Amino acid sequence: MPDFLAHFAFLSSPEGWAALVTLVVMEIVLGIDNLIFISILTNKLPPEHRVRARRLGISAALIMRLLLLATISYIVAMTAPLFTAFGHAFSWRDLILIAGGLFLIWKATKEIHHAVDPADKTEDAVGRTVSVTLGGAIFQILLLDLVFSVDSIITAVGMTDELAIMYIAVIVAITAMLLAATPLANFIEKNPTIVMLALAFLLMIGTTLIADGFGFHVPKGYIYSAMAFSALVEFLNTLARQRAAAKH
Repeated sequence: MPDFLAHFAFLSSPEGWAALVTLVVMEIVLGIDNLIFISILTNKLPPEHRVRARRLGISAALIMRLLLLATISYIVAMTAPLFTAFGHAFSWRDLILIAGGLFLIWKATKEIHHAVDPADKTEDAVGRTVSVTLGGAIFQILLLDLVFSVDSIITAVGMTDELAIMYIAVIVAITAMLLAATPLANFIEKNPTIVMLALAFLLMIGTTLIADGFGFHVPKGYIYSAMAFSALVEFLNTLARQRAAAKH
């Protein structure tokens, strides 16, 4: 029992609590990217499968992140250079980020094409909601979460060496995602213009992942500030449209 409690000795120090709170906030903020993707993807499923897909996908993501933390020494080793090209030493982390960024850009571009091309809308009017199966949606959620998990775990290692803090932060962040997934997805579905904004966010996130993989780091603060400002503008536009409609 004393050995077990030793893992939580950080709770007795202000520095430990500060590291825990900081890491929890970071994990929740990093989870916003994933949450937007999950909301857009699961909204393509039939209504009766959407909540189940979100719960299964996010729960499986939690299990995967905990398993990755158990192999943290291998995750950290992913930053070791594999080969050099274009003047940059690429590691496994870089390759995973580039692959994830390309996947996000492809997925967002495909969804934007569906949204703006009338021919596609007519063609998919009946069957589009079932174009993604439950298993396919969960697989795509896990695929993208693998990319964000590797990056967030490597970032977490730079903030603390307490494994217990990392586990708690991941559990709290995934729980927050689980609670926020359905309300966010419902809000996006009820506001079609939000979908285009969310897809634009995914394009931007995918681009920054690729840039990071090539060694051009874009501070996360800039990205989330831009996203928050865009969301605020869209919220004001939505509010203005609603009030204009109410007058008529």
